[in-house]
Amino acid sequence: MSHILNTLILAALAVPCVAMAADAPASPHTFTANVGLTTDYIFRGIAQTSHNPAIQGGLDYAHSSGFYAGVWGSNVSWIADSGAVATGSVTMELDTYLGFKNTFAEDFSYDVGFVRYNYLGNYTPAAGFAKADTDEIYGAIGYKWLTAKYSYGLGQFLTVPGAKGTNYLELNASVPVADSGFTVTAHVGKQTYKGTTANLAAAAGNTPTYTDYKVGVTKDISGYVLGLAYTSTNASPFYTWPANGGNWGKGTAALSLTHSF
Repeated sequence: MSHILNTLILAALAVPCVAMAADAPASPHTFTANVGLTTDYIFRGIAQTSHNPAIQGGLDYAHSSGFYAGVWGSNVSWIADSGAVATGSVTMELDTYLGFKNTFAEDFSYDVGFVRYNYLGNYTPAAGFAKADTDEIYGAIGYKWLTAKYSYGLGQFLTVPGAKGTNYLELNASVPVADSGFTVTAHVGKQTYKGTTANLAAAAGNTPTYTDYKVGVTKDISGYVLGLAYTSTNASPFYTWPANGGNWGKGTAALSLTHSF
């Protein structure tokens, strides 16, 4: 009998513990990772791998306050392919970023932050080029499925020296198709270069400033997101290197598969 009584007492004492565990607040910290493959790495309408495949992935931290930080990487070839490397090699992009985003009013959101595009490798820039590493600050405001974003360069910009003030203005739409797992996406953006180098190129009829467009669709398949997108630009011959991948700003389609965990 005493054994049964002791068991009942222990069970009764365990009940509050279960209730307390069930009521424990969720952690304010979230860590996620992602990995993906794409047939063509396109950044702001311009091919980063000379229209060849890329493997990509990242790690992200988010706090319930809205603060976030992360890293994201991909193989690239555009720096060497453009003739911007005198000696050495650089084949890896590793972006680091942090910011703050949240919602306000009804269906509105905002996002402000800083990103550094790091290009890993031991290389010396060719004459007339700077190292590719680039710093940007950005701000975005969203309403439901529509987002407008402005990014501002803080110095040299993707091998272009003295390019402070170079900026990118974009409008993005991401519309989920109800109960289907499909999302339809659309994008338009304008990359505007500033500085002496950009001005000289523009005066020669070869401006680096351009506008890009993209339409696409994604499908979520049990946590794996399959995407197909078509991108085009009005980029000048500034982005054409026939010996190294052709026209990097030409219209092209890319297939991608991404998994987050």
